[in-house]
Amino acid sequence: MTEGYPMELFYAPGTVALASLIALHEAELPFTATLVDFETTQQRSADYLKTNPKGRVPALVSDAGILTETPAILAYIAALVPERDLAPRDPFAFAKWQEFNSYLASTVHVNHAHRKRGHRWATQPSSLEDMAAHVKTTMFESFALIEDHYLQGPWVMGEQYTLADGYLFKTASWLKGDGVDITTLPRVATHYESMKQRPAVQKALSY
Repeated sequence: MTEGYPMELFYAPGTVALASLIALHEAELPFTATLVDFETTQQRSADYLKTNPKGRVPALVSDAGILTETPAILAYIAALVPERDLAPRDPFAFAKWQEFNSYLASTVHVNHAHRKRGHRWATQPSSLEDMAAHVKTTMFESFALIEDHYLQGPWVMGEQYTLADGYLFKTASWLKGDGVDITTLPRVATHYESMKQRPAVQKALSY
């Protein structure tokens, strides 16, 4: 673990960086939170691109280096405080944990991005409209899979809370805006409400 070195997390409100904020508070690690102002496109500034050339958040700066993808950041934070069991210790269970985190990153987040970030994949107005119109379906299908297959309950990995739960909480917060009624996913809805009661979540939401 780092000794006396406060990590720095670059974040923006409303983004998936919330999962990393929750993780740092759950781990009770010293860190500073630095706002990246998307309103002024600070994420594309020369200074920030030195930290994260992708021009996105989150980015976690530690004395070991910089991490820029949520699954990697969560795994690193959990590894810094193994005594807290914020990630599974068993190798196969850890791989399943990363399978879930990777699904959120590679499928759920991409599905959601098609509503407002379609310009990443297409330029024609008709293509953008078609992608946005399909988000309700793809998000529901993704969360139905989480509901039926991944969410072991009461937490993602079962009885043990892990940092994957903060990640699921953030992505589930997108459902309403994407046209999905969370009450049609009762286990996801129960998880979402339980997460709102955690002190670390409340602290992370205050940024």
